[in-house]
Amino acid sequence: MNKKELFVACALFLVAALWAPTSSFAQSPFDGTWHTNIAQTKFSPKPNVFYLSQGWYHCVSCNPSFDVKADGQDQAVTGQTYDTVSVREVDPKSIALTTKKGGTTVSEQTRTVSANGKTLTIKNTYHPMGGGQPLTAETTATLVGIAPSGVHAASGTWRITKVQESDNGLTTTYKTTGDELSMSSATGSYTAKLDGKDYPATGAYTYNFVSLKRIDAHTIEETDKRDGTVVGVSKMTVSSDGKKMTVVSTNKLTDRTTTSVAEKQ
Repeated sequence: MNKKELFVACALFLVAALWAPTSSFAQSPFDGTWHTNIAQTKFSPKPNVFYLSQGWYHCVSCNPSFDVKADGQDQAVTGQTYDTVSVREVDPKSIALTTKKGGTTVSEQTRTVSANGKTLTIKNTYHPMGGGQPLTAETTATLVGIAPSGVHAASGTWRITKVQESDNGLTTTYKTTGDELSMSSATGSYTAKLDGKDYPATGAYTYNFVSLKRIDAHTIEETDKRDGTVVGVSKMTVSSDGKKMTVVSTNKLTDRTTTSVAEKQ
């Protein structure tokens, strides 16, 4: 799964010290192209919380949380993977959000609540850094507790229950060369030694450094950092037959853990 977590699940809505001989990693079980079986993904039960009221949008569960005018104009935010966000009311049941980094669009999103107010549908388009084919996803979330009053109908506390994502966002390729592991995907890439030290990552909005360490012959732990802050930790384990990879990813900023299963192509 690209960066061990579906981009739509964290982009706004809220879409890995080796000391073994290098020869022992020559036949790495990680090598190859992997495709996430999204039907087997287990999303964090921790809900996402936001509301729109009196012309202001409040992202309560974001870390850091923020409040911006919901006037459709770019508003500056800090501590996010984007530096501006625009929010506007589309109609009484829908709102639209666009995020940008350095003036370049990162994501475009609409959130629409069902007629009974209990289901939220989030349609997201994500634009990879440096261009390339956009990734699309549709997320379904269910209301937790009672719908708040006096706010836009899409507001509330929402738990993700289902995600459908375009194939280009579900494919990741790994390759080992000596004591290094390289990863490439539509949303980022890196080449890092398996020694627990930090190495640069490119093409990702969510992180810019990565460190890797081996837990055992079939398991690697990846730590992602953005500007010196740990933002995510993922444990990747390949099955004994080499056909499946289970990835347990924890977003350290929002304290959400997602478990996904990828199949070797």
